[in-house]
Amino acid sequence: MKRIRTLLLVIAALAATLLSGCHKSSKRVPFTVPKEFDTAKEYTITFWAKNDTNITQVNVYEKAISDFEKLYPNVHVVLKKYTDYAAIYQDVITNIATDTTPNVCITYPDHIATYQKGSNIVVNLDNLMYDVNYGLGGSKLLFDGPTVEEIVPKFLEECRIGGAVYALPYMRSTEALYINKDLVTKLGYDIPDVPTWDYIWEVSEAAMAKNADGTFVVNGQTTLIPFIYKSTDNMMISMLWQKHAAYSDADGNVLLFNDDTRDILYSIVPHAKSRSFSTFKISSYPGNYLNAGQCIFAIDSTAGATWMGTDAPNSDICSDDIVRFETVVRPIPQYNPDEPCMISQGPSMCIFNKEDEGEVMASWLFMQFMLTNEVQISYSQTEGYIPVTTKAQQSPEYQEYLAAEGTDSGLHYSVKIQAAKLFLANIDNTFVTPVFAGSASVREAAGELVENVTRSVRRKKTVDDAFIQQLYEDTAALKHLDQITVSGTETRASGALPKASKVLLISLVIVWIALIGIYATRLILKKKASS
Repeated sequence: MKRIRTLLLVIAALAATLLSGCHKSSKRVPFTVPKEFDTAKEYTITFWAKNDTNITQVNVYEKAISDFEKLYPNVHVVLKKYTDYAAIYQDVITNIATDTTPNVCITYPDHIATYQKGSNIVVNLDNLMYDVNYGLGGSKLLFDGPTVEEIVPKFLEECRIGGAVYALPYMRSTEALYINKDLVTKLGYDIPDVPTWDYIWEVSEAAMAKNADGTFVVNGQTTLIPFIYKSTDNMMISMLWQKHAAYSDADGNVLLFNDDTRDILYSIVPHAKSRSFSTFKISSYPGNYLNAGQCIFAIDSTAGATWMGTDAPNSDICSDDIVRFETVVRPIPQYNPDEPCMISQGPSMCIFNKEDEGEVMASWLFMQFMLTNEVQISYSQTEGYIPVTTKAQQSPEYQEYLAAEGTDSGLHYSVKIQAAKLFLANIDNTFVTPVFAGSASVREAAGELVENVTRSVRRKKTVDDAFIQQLYEDTAALKHLDQITVSGTETRASGALPKASKVLLISLVIVWIALIGIYATRLILKKKASS
């Protein structure tokens, strides 16, 4: 009996330890700004950053680190490079459980909302930003960084989660429509300043005419996909936004599965059937088809401009397959061209809370340094991003860069600078989606609806109201959208305990109940034997 009681106590202790360990990081106290940063103490901070396998971007990071360390020789920055934001997200989630998060991380607000979940893991920047000494533009900074007012307000607002700022924008992009003007002209059409959805669908269908030998009339090739959209997440979200239709709200209400979404899906059906429309996931990267003369309209991020066009410096296809044509850059298709509406996207930076306040301060100083003009302008020149500060945008260096559009096919590649200018001219026409724990899953669900309808039509399935209703239910279940709770409360959709921990806890409970049963049975048998 004594051994069983001891074992029960051990199991209880193990369960308590596991539970406390799973919530270890939630006990972190909120960070408060110290009066001074100790420059005599050595700090090593980790910086997790993404580059698109672009060595120029890596060079920008490494130079920024070197320049920062010269100003603050007591701070050592260790760069960890990623080629995928999803990989950063997964690694951070894994490291939260062991309290080994990086110090500074390039990520998205959707991801930060899941990191945070009210547990002080990510540092609230509200007080830091306005600190007179070490805040944005603070008097004790050793570099010329931007003030709060010099960060584009729309971009800073994107970093607000639940009423508080948890990140600073790093770079921003929107989406652009990259057009093969030669093929559009051959079809007898002009290119409007702001194309409509009806225009895109009409031209795409007109391009499907074939010769007797099976080649397409417009390009003389056996392959043509007139319209390819890179991100179907953004496609559905943008179409809903342009219609002023429901998608989700800041409280975490998932409003995606509605009649407007159904109507949009129906509008895609005939073009999926004719195969005049496809997606990146179904067919491959739109820039490759565009550069080979096998696509007329390719929609991708402005940050992807260096992959688009005859002379694209980052083109992925064999030079022998490239077809020469004039590339035109326009806003994405609109329902109402008089009210253009496009998404604002791009990486932000957050810092993670640590026990040593000096370590957090070192991270904060480095994150601010990434917003200095030299870093902002250098990185924006690698692709079609734009700087996130008016300080950099209005600087003579950046204006000279824009003015040199088309003078070479590298730094001043015309399509890249056209894409940047497009975004700069439309900052006020951009929008961002609500951010909450689980919002990343809602975004994924939006894209899955487009992908599934397109695939199903290609497989000759009937897309009707019953099909779409079932698609809504299946997508909600697949993305665990039914597990998202509202009004700023926690969601288990993306922040649940690790599966192994759940299994162990359940196993412990089962063993505990079994041992209690054995113990009770032995007491009963012992009592009977003695009577």
